[in-house]
Amino acid sequence: MRVLMFGWEFPPYISGGLGTACLGLTRGLARLGTDIVFVLPRLDSKEEGGHLTLMGANRIRAKVGISEILELRERVSVLEVLSPLRPYLTEKEYRSILERSEHITAQDIAGELNNDFTGGYGGNLMAEIVRYSVVGAHLAASREFDVIHAHDWMTVLAGIEAKRVSGKPLVVHAHALEFDRSGEHVNQQVYDIERAGFEAADRICAVSHFTRETIINRYSIDPAKITVVHNAVSKKRRLGQMRIEKPFKEKLVLFLGRITFQKGPDYFVEAAAKVLRQNRDIRFAMAGSGDMFPRMVERMAELRMADRFHFLGFVRGMDVERIYAMSDLYVMPSVTEPFGITPLEAMVYDVPSIVSRQSGVAEIMENAVKVDFWDVDRLAFEILDILGNEDRSALLKLSGRHTLKRVQWEHSAQKVLDIYRQLTGGAS
Repeated sequence: MRVLMFGWEFPPYISGGLGTACLGLTRGLARLGTDIVFVLPRLDSKEEGGHLTLMGANRIRAKVGISEILELRERVSVLEVLSPLRPYLTEKEYRSILERSEHITAQDIAGELNNDFTGGYGGNLMAEIVRYSVVGAHLAASREFDVIHAHDWMTVLAGIEAKRVSGKPLVVHAHALEFDRSGEHVNQQVYDIERAGFEAADRICAVSHFTRETIINRYSIDPAKITVVHNAVSKKRRLGQMRIEKPFKEKLVLFLGRITFQKGPDYFVEAAAKVLRQNRDIRFAMAGSGDMFPRMVERMAELRMADRFHFLGFVRGMDVERIYAMSDLYVMPSVTEPFGITPLEAMVYDVPSIVSRQSGVAEIMENAVKVDFWDVDRLAFEILDILGNEDRSALLKLSGRHTLKRVQWEHSAQKVLDIYRQLTGGAS
């Protein structure tokens, strides 16, 4: 089975969970004999990823001029207004950018160089998505493959173009939706791109039943097109089996993720304050960055927690593993979370977790502690109870080990491979 796969992130070119999920899934597919060409917007190294072939749109010789952009705009109605977009802007930030910027023209998108990609999430994201889509069509016309697989909204236009040129089936993988990022105040153009991708897809992979229901109810998509493929986690511990010694004696409660509305950092801060009123022998750490970071620092200061609350900034690589290994409890209080892989990562280090009921990962964590994101009283109670009860903590750790045995990327990859085979008539 040969797959042309489009993704905006892949380690080490990564800023969040999307790249981690793409790595795990493609490794699982490779073990099942799948041949994958993974196309990133930008690739500077000559490495091929080991288990797959990595390609950068910035290194592909394809004409991306004004005429190609205008033709694409005629075919894809959602590009009628080419506005500056970023994937996780708040409505206020988005309006501010619009006030400072004129609408992007075809000349802007074409750029001075055909391969002028940053591969990031900057103010020129929409322009890069359009050029990336043109490159996707070029690749589809010049390579042999059986199926197209596009991850999230940044790459669905490339998937649609590749399908148009090749006639091959398209799988769209929904890792997160605009309703997850923005709540009810959706960015209409991102929504329109997502919906166009879902409508064009021959099959949709949703990372949870929670996400599947949202696609059905919010995008009016046929349920028969959508298959739930839960994410998993790599169980490799590069730091070995020994826990890292902490520089302090107190137990540590961790939040790790984007400090944005979606992730519920404010509920974590409020719960921390309630815990510390009852027990000062606990520390809290918030790792990540995002638009709510200044507000969280201010709120922490207002609640007088500076000696027990630590902001770690954006962490990656081995630093992520170190902070997991130092933690005694992990909390994910997301307001809305299509999946949420971090509790599984914490389990790799025998760290018990409290997760939001409004998360996809709660579907596969049968015995985990689950709370409503808004219930800070309950969250504070559970934190105190788990940290103060060694027997309960030990049971949660054991339950986590059992969960990790069931949740494997090979299982997720087999589901995806079955979809490929159904779409291609059983091609191997």
